[in-house]
Amino acid sequence: MSRQFLDTNVLLYAYDASAGERHERAAQLVLRLARTHHAAISVQVMQEFYVNAVAKIAEPMAPDDALARLSAFGRWYVYSPLPGDVTEAARLAQRHQLSFWDAMVVHSAGQLGCGVLWTEDLNPGQTIGGVTIRNPFAD
Repeated sequence: MSRQFLDTNVLLYAYDASAGERHERAAQLVLRLARTHHAAISVQVMQEFYVNAVAKIAEPMAPDDALARLSAFGRWYVYSPLPGDVTEAARLAQRHQLSFWDAMVVHSAGQLGCGVLWTEDLNPGQTIGGVTIRNPFAD
């Protein structure tokens, strides 16, 4: 198994117990990838996680709990984009008709050598730049 990139929505479901079946699936996936040392994210995902976890999910996390999660995520493979990555993500967005933010996630996954990007925001089964999109909530 190679590195696998987790999008923000998957991480949020993993820590939002009110999300029912999505919580269970996401939590199992995150735990498996963390235990096998294949979990990968980006600084963007960390930022989005914190902002949404403390304010926007159904049962918001206490800021200290969200901060503890960020510290744990920091031990995974984490991509820190540089100015050239922003340009490449913009090109990727144009080429594949993605939002800039989704393109930045796909680009970051590719830069980390991830074969899989787990998200519910893109088309499952699609491969972009060598990264295959998978939805952990699809049957």
